[in-house]
Amino acid sequence: MARAVTNQRKAINTAFAWAIGLLIFFPILWTILTSFKTEAEAIASPPYFLFFDWTLENYAVVQERSNYARYLWNSIVIAGGSTLLGVIIAVPAAWSMAFVPSKRTKDILMWMLSTKMLPAVGVLYPIYLIFIKMGLLDTKIGLVVVLMLINLPIIVWMLYTYFREIPGEILEAARIDGATLREEILYVLTPMAIPGIASTILLNVILAWNEAFWTLNLTAAKAGPLTAFIASYSSPEGLFYAKLSAASTMAIAPILILGWFSQKQLVRGLTFGAVK
Repeated sequence: MARAVTNQRKAINTAFAWAIGLLIFFPILWTILTSFKTEAEAIASPPYFLFFDWTLENYAVVQERSNYARYLWNSIVIAGGSTLLGVIIAVPAAWSMAFVPSKRTKDILMWMLSTKMLPAVGVLYPIYLIFIKMGLLDTKIGLVVVLMLINLPIIVWMLYTYFREIPGEILEAARIDGATLREEILYVLTPMAIPGIASTILLNVILAWNEAFWTLNLTAAKAGPLTAFIASYSSPEGLFYAKLSAASTMAIAPILILGWFSQKQLVRGLTFGAVK
């Protein structure tokens, strides 16, 4: 009887998980399907789901109208650069907070987290003026710095959480054996926290890749990433839903593929330390 109840609960939980997953994935699926429709079919009411004339015309038009490779390269540089720079800064910061805490460590962590609650539009004007004065407007370097600073609290918090799960005695043993601070972080701490660091990198690449507010306000033609590529299909003449869906599909495809192949590592990192 108990086994039957347990199996029933598992079946219900599995069905519920699938329902939530499909609900979350449906907008992405609808965008992909719309990208293969004509403009007339994209705005038809009632909408077509599967039974329509599939076409690749929208992708051809997008390729002819925009330099997709340039936008893709900009996204790779901006997302990868901001994440790498953030991790380089966050690892020693999280190490000091986890293993050499002070009375103000928790206050500092809470203050860092509180910066994420600040509306981005509230600091847009001063940052825009700073970018103009420093010649960083519409540059990849400028966006790398801004996105790194935006996501740095998340990186520090995640690494701090992972580092706290590592026994301090291991680092003390390394010091007794003569390890320097650099060797302690590079050769002892980092290898032990690889799952956590990897999941932090993956999550922040996704956040930087999907960032739209700053990329649309601080770039124009030269450094625009894929978010600017998508926005270019919204014009005063109206929205071209099929072409916009094709551009969106091309923009999200790389990050979807990355997430699919790295999902095990991401889950492993996010649950790092949860089970002893």
